[in-house]
Order: sequence, then structure tokens, then C-alpha cells
Amino acid sequence: MVDANPAQTHTAKSGATYWFTGLSGAGKSTLSEALKKKIDVITGDSSKCFILDGDVIRTGLNKGLGFSEADRAENIRRINEVSKLFNMAGVIVFVAFISPYANARDLAKASHAESKLPFYECHISASLEVCEGRDVKGLYKKARAGEIKNFTGISDPYEEPKNPELNVNTGAQTLDQSVAFVLKHMEEQNILGKKSQPRIYESLIREPTAEEAAAAAELPSIDLDLHQVQYLQTISEGWAFPLTGFMNEL
Repeated sequence: MVDANPAQTHTAKSGATYWFTGLSGAGKSTLSEALKKKIDVITGDSSKCFILDGDVIRTGLNKGLGFSEADRAENIRRINEVSKLFNMAGVIVFVAFISPYANARDLAKASHAESKLPFYECHISASLEVCEGRDVKGLYKKARAGEIKNFTGISDPYEEPKNPELNVNTGAQTLDQSVAFVLKHMEEQNILGKKSQPRIYESLIREPTAEEAAAAAELPSIDLDLHQVQYLQTISEGWAFPLTGFMNEL
């Protein structure tokens, strides 16, 4: 049977959180949006992937939080809990948050592990120079002028992940390369599965016990040649003539 839509090459096999951390302007949101667009196409299902974007969340769920260290920690705690709920429903979540403090990210990872949910810390590692050079929102310019306080990378620290599951340098890679890099990881971790990938099942065959072998040796048996085996196989698959009709032809 030919797939009605050849673009649908994958299935979403598990919920998971891909936590994109990095400086403002590193490309966290851009990469998340490109990945969702790609996954929507290759799975044929736009409900299998969701983006939790820092800028968007701060206008709603976390509207009352500021940028102090305590507020940033609470910001991450809430997003962690939301992402877990999506995971439990089998949804892949891309969390696009600066999340500058290692301790808060570690707590999110531990929380997922406690709930037995996949969590992957991904450092979107474009350098400060690259991010400031982009400055699409003019935030770095304002931070340099002192108009924005507690701005990560300028007046507030950013603690880089020491051992992230993925390091995506969007300053050195194209967007397509970064998307392919993350998708490859998703396939390797069985978050996404290729439809063309063979299914492997655990064998039901095992060595018999001594008692089973002795009992089998006493059972009656017959010898079959290759043609007889092939005929029996076609019968089991429903492709052969009825046995009575076949015998009448002999």
C-alpha cells in the first residue's frame, strides 16, 4: 500500500521535553518553530508538538514575575510543571527559555526523571557577539545603555550547561542544519520513529529444558520437503486453492 502522503515519514512515539537554553537572540524560538513546522509535516499531525516560548509565557501564565533570581527560578518551575503535563499526554515540548541558572535547569531535569519523562537539556550556544550582532529586538542596545536591568549576558550572569545532551551552535550552523541535528537526536532516542524502519521483536524461541527435550523426542513426526513446506505456507497465508480442489486436480 502506497502512503497517501509521502511527506509523512515519521511517527511520534513518545512525549519528551527539549529544553532550549541560551542567550537572548541565540535562536531558541526560531529553532523551536522550525522544528515544530517540520515535525507537523513528517508526522502529519500538528498536535504532537508544542512550543513553550519565554516571551509568550511571560505575557500570560507568568505575567506577574520579574527578572530577579527568585522570579526567574519560579518562572522555570512553572514551565517545568507545564511541560511535564504535556509529556504525560504524549506531546513533544520545546521549551525556549533563556533559563540562565544551572540549578533551576537541574531541578527541571530531576523533576522529569522522577516522573520517568524524557528530558534533554539543549544549549543553543551562539556566542554573545553573535547574539548581540543580531539584536532583532534592540534589547542589547537598551541593556548596554542601562535601560534594561538584569539583562542576561550584560548585567546578569548566564551559567552555560556543563554537560548538555545537545549543543546546537546556531552561530556556526544554518537553521536547516540545526533542525536536522535535533531531529537526528530525536530518532536516536526513539522520540520520533521512521515509518520505514523495520520493527524488531524479541524472539519467542528459547532452548528447551531437559524435560521438554525428552518429551519432544517421543512425539510422532513426519518429514517434509521444501515444496511441501511452501505449500503449507501458502495455505496459512490464504493464497492457495482449497485443499479439496487441489486434490481433485491430482
